[in-house]
Amino acid sequence: MSHPDLKITHEGHVALIEICRPPHNFFDFELIQQIADSLEALDANPHCRAIVLASEGSAFCAGANFNSPDDKISRPENPGTNPLYFEAIRIFACKKPIIAAIQGPAVGGGLGLALVADFRVTCPEGRFSANFNRLGFHPGFGLSVTLPRLIGLQKANLLFFTGRRINGQEALEMGLADVLVPLAQVRAEAMQLAQEIAISAPLSLQSTRASLRQGLVEQLQQAVAHESAEQNWQFKTEDFKEGVKAMTERRAPQFQAR
Repeated sequence: MSHPDLKITHEGHVALIEICRPPHNFFDFELIQQIADSLEALDANPHCRAIVLASEGSAFCAGANFNSPDDKISRPENPGTNPLYFEAIRIFACKKPIIAAIQGPAVGGGLGLALVADFRVTCPEGRFSANFNRLGFHPGFGLSVTLPRLIGLQKANLLFFTGRRINGQEALEMGLADVLVPLAQVRAEAMQLAQEIAISAPLSLQSTRASLRQGLVEQLQQAVAHESAEQNWQFKTEDFKEGVKAMTERRAPQFQAR
């Protein structure tokens, strides 16, 4: 199993998937597809019992790069569900426990990717942001389901409506992260948690996880269809152009509701 943007290694019954697009680890369709393919292969591998998702560089995943000339996320080829979100559903359908090692920013769709995991290990330098509205468009990657499911509707509202960026300590207090350790220990702590999980009987472990996540994939399929429909028309607005421009110029956006 070989992918150009991923490194996959094994330690006992734990597999480590490492995103290799430093420093920001921006995602696109190809990267999400590679992760989905890898998870499906690990599902089929009886030796693997738990998975750690990590990244090279200073960011876990800083979201999509809307300034890329190859950006297909904000310029979908058809008005239906964004194909990237079909790949995201494949990731959510993974049967084995996932621990995310968040050493830096998990922003926008990168936050969506972090919420695929069952647990998140982070550090004070971790940064979490659902900054979609700050960029002028509707949240995606199933976050309209996964974020309120994890931290509650009111806290999710706060993060969506403000687009604020919270650090690792705040994420822990909010329930967005599960473990807080020094930066240098994030990867090791995630691996240790995965090893502890991998001691459990694999058949009952997967069965219990499936019970706790019952109906989630089906709910996400409906959610990403709605998210895509909202995003598709908002990507054509002046506000979206201004949001991306303001982010690039590191200034507050001046939205005009058009």
